[in-house]
Amino acid sequence: MTSAMNGPDVSRRAVLAGLGGMSFCLAFGEGVTLLSEVQAATGTHEIGSWVRIAPDGTVTILSAGAEMGQGSMTSLPAIVAEEMDADWSKVVIEWAPADAGVYGYGAGGRRMMAIVGSRAVRSYYDQLRIAGAQVRKVLLANAADAWGVDVASLRTEPGVVIHTGSGRRMSYGEIAASGKVPATLPSVDRSELKSRAEFRLIGKPVPRRDIPLKVNGTARYAIDVRLPGMVYASTLHSPVHNAAPESWNDAEIKAMAGIIDMVTFSNGIAVVADRFERARAARDALKVSWTKGRAEGFNSEQALTQDYVRIHDDPAAERAIIDSKGDADAAFANAVKTYKAGYWSDFGYHAQMEPLNAVARFNDAGDRVEIWDGSQAPDFTRRRVAQALGFQEEQVEFNQCYMGGGFGRRSLGDYTVEAALIARQVKRPVKLMWTREEDVAQGMMRPQSFQCLDAALDAGGKVVGWRHCVVGDGGGLLQSGIRPIYYEIQHIERRGVSHGVKLKHWRAVGHAFNVFAIEAFVDQLAAEQGMDPLEFRLQKMSLTPKARRCFERVAQMCDWTAGRPDGRALGLSVSERSGSLAAGVAEISLDRASGKIRVHRAWIAVDGGTVVQPGAARANVESGIIYGLSSVLHERATVKDGKVEQSNFHDYTLMRMSDVPEEMHVTFIDADTPPTGLGEIGNPWVAAAVANAFHKLTGKRLYHMPFTPERVLAALAA
Repeated sequence: MTSAMNGPDVSRRAVLAGLGGMSFCLAFGEGVTLLSEVQAATGTHEIGSWVRIAPDGTVTILSAGAEMGQGSMTSLPAIVAEEMDADWSKVVIEWAPADAGVYGYGAGGRRMMAIVGSRAVRSYYDQLRIAGAQVRKVLLANAADAWGVDVASLRTEPGVVIHTGSGRRMSYGEIAASGKVPATLPSVDRSELKSRAEFRLIGKPVPRRDIPLKVNGTARYAIDVRLPGMVYASTLHSPVHNAAPESWNDAEIKAMAGIIDMVTFSNGIAVVADRFERARAARDALKVSWTKGRAEGFNSEQALTQDYVRIHDDPAAERAIIDSKGDADAAFANAVKTYKAGYWSDFGYHAQMEPLNAVARFNDAGDRVEIWDGSQAPDFTRRRVAQALGFQEEQVEFNQCYMGGGFGRRSLGDYTVEAALIARQVKRPVKLMWTREEDVAQGMMRPQSFQCLDAALDAGGKVVGWRHCVVGDGGGLLQSGIRPIYYEIQHIERRGVSHGVKLKHWRAVGHAFNVFAIEAFVDQLAAEQGMDPLEFRLQKMSLTPKARRCFERVAQMCDWTAGRPDGRALGLSVSERSGSLAAGVAEISLDRASGKIRVHRAWIAVDGGTVVQPGAARANVESGIIYGLSSVLHERATVKDGKVEQSNFHDYTLMRMSDVPEEMHVTFIDADTPPTGLGEIGNPWVAAAVANAFHKLTGKRLYHMPFTPERVLAALAA
């Protein structure tokens, strides 16, 4: 096969042999081991290298973190570089191969590479630190042998080994020129890892490596890939999800200019042409008769506002217990006061900016395929392509690319499988690009949901019992974030329905609507007791010390008790996701004539453990706030007669630049604990904080997300 630049195929191992120097392979298993490239090649299975040191001192570190703007392509190599004491100015970063057995992290008894659920740093942190420390030990041992000194007399500074007694220095490049990697590496005890006081990279400003490439246009996205002889494909899938094509105007489409072939899938048709414009025109001209899909006749608004409520009220409805602590029935039976409220949220589309696309090319024999894709889960996508083709994974070469947004949508690999199937049929390299309309129609939505909450209070106004029921389609997608941080006695359940609409993880998944319902309800309880919302949480809820710190810090940040300008109000909410905890405050105003809510300022205090890259972490939280605000104030997808009604950004409304808050303040609470997830923590708190500020401003409550102007006006009139 030839590369995308039409050059010869050169293996990684051949490159290493030509470069010389030292190469390290790190296999993460029960015990972390370090093997040389040659040793790996002669073993029972192939292991690709993670770290290479060239004689000129260049250190190449592979990154297993898919890069969609969150910065993990820099943060993960920085963890390795920290512990091996690499000179960051001499570090080169490359994508890791899509091989979870070597480059994956442990999750649920298996290894995986999916960058979802804010996993990149928190999942790789420990093993990459150990890996870097092992490389450093090998370098120290080689320097000790060369000088004939005790290794205990040596120390490292970035890129160099130093003999403490004599001051002699040996660069990593000099060691690499003649050094050896032992078959059995010294183990690394956690006590040998650097302390926080010794960090040079972790927790320090480290410029991201992807930014210059994105600014100058050299960052490679799959949509940029061009191959000799490449053709283009555009797809049309069933408007009612997962129906099959029965008949279509085949002859008419094939007679159009530039059309090469048509490829059918179980739920759609692809048109292949010499130019994308021609493929798109033919796709738009398709007239297809489809089989009946399971979602035929489904109307989302009726289901959400009528059917879900009826299911909740039906004592015979099937239910799944998510969590149960203490005797909730007794708590409610003995309560002095009880409260109840219902909350609704609509379907949400991922709205990633880069259209879904992938490139596929087979070799002449047709027994190997090369893929270019911006995937959040390269190992999973590679496996899916192999399964679809009847291949072994070794027959699929996967080239990771940058992503123009992911938010969970790019972890599925469905469009990539289509590209491979098309390329096999037409026997040419193929670039498949979904249109925006196709992506919205096949939206893989965040589930819609109805939630009913009940609270029991004792004579002192303290919450002593809690019930929460969520109704909707999506199984586990409905329940993330539904376990509150507050309550000792609680009963939480899910009542599922099935519509046949495609559903998928979405940035923070169910946290967006579950935290909204929980925190809006808590605010209502505070108001009913005549208490300040912050004081109610601090005094009447069973706060953990971590949660208390977050609330107290954000109160300081926004000066919670200070007066606000006329027409402005503050709202408060907790935020929780992927082990991180936060508290956020939003300052809003309201145009009562139009019903438009405007968020002017946002504050959030986050406990995310050790923060590896403060700049990237802050940007992640800020982007989460913006993503959350867009979904809370604007975004909704609806399904009528089984079909998604929206088609593009003219009717699926996103927040515009003019609506972004003037100020966003992010503080990380200092914590000497392992990193927790930060990619999604900025999202869950937003809805409740905005709704709670709206109540403070108007005395009215918002129960249905998003808070569109029409719903705001209806709430004001209620």
